[in-house]
Amino acid sequence: MSHDYPNIVTELLHSLGGSDNLEQAAHCVTRLRLALKDPSLVDSATLNRIDLVKGSFYTGGLFQVVIGPGEVEKVYAELRRQTGLAVSTSADVKQKSADKINAMQRLVRVFSDVFMPILPALI
Repeated sequence: MSHDYPNIVTELLHSLGGSDNLEQAAHCVTRLRLALKDPSLVDSATLNRIDLVKGSFYTGGLFQVVIGPGEVEKVYAELRRQTGLAVSTSADVKQKSADKINAMQRLVRVFSDVFMPILPALI
């Protein structure tokens, strides 16, 4: 099934508060990971009705849009084409978004980053 990626990304950008609201974007296997200037500009109800969007959430200063495997790469490429954003890794976006979280969230993130990799060895 072919999708209209330019139109989907236009709708996505509108729902995210416009292209000026994006600081950085990256993707993993299933999600767009976005560092936003002002998360309050996001219209989640409209965003979640866009074709291909399976859900969205904001956590730890990072806004994530669930799209799914095989499609997220195409949406990301079109997003970069329309916005002119540079290629970023998930780590870049995570670092950018870390500037917007409070001290407690930052502390939890540090513990998570330290203990998650060694957790299997402890169990």
